[in-house]
Amino acid sequence: MRKSEKEQIVAELVETFNSNAFVYLADPSGLSAKNTNALRRMFFENGVTMRVVKNTLVRIAMEQSDKDFGDLSSVLSGTTCVLTGENVKAPATTMKKFREKFEVPTLKGAWIDHSVYIGDDQLTNLVNLKSREDLIGDIISLLQSPAKNVISALQSNGGQKIAGLVKTLQERN
Repeated sequence: MRKSEKEQIVAELVETFNSNAFVYLADPSGLSAKNTNALRRMFFENGVTMRVVKNTLVRIAMEQSDKDFGDLSSVLSGTTCVLTGENVKAPATTMKKFREKFEVPTLKGAWIDHSVYIGDDQLTNLVNLKSREDLIGDIISLLQSPAKNVISALQSNGGQKIAGLVKTLQERN
């Protein structure tokens, strides 16, 4: 590979790292060509971009990016693929689903919003992470809960009692 090609790959990786809120690093070694294509297809269907890159180029791109990847560069050995996408959980859930049939890919590590997860044992934690949309939905549900309770109380027979109490309080003033 020529130096200009390496520089172009590093520049593309830096752009990828700077434009994404998360980066997963995985090791797909041990898969046949057919199964690697099946894994790529599965990632593609779930909105995840998979790119196999030399460790040195990934390390250089991490250093040149605007982000602090902490100890994530320590996992750069062997075969490494960089996984990015729009949904933070998609790489983890796709890997977990693919591993129902195969033992690989193994998770080397992940960087998600300034947090570093190292090791394959972190895959379950990453699958269980709530996405931004999930958290917003939970907050909205919590905010709506008290209002729903008041409305249901007013609509039930208890509502007549509450209305009576409000009327009595109004007459006293």
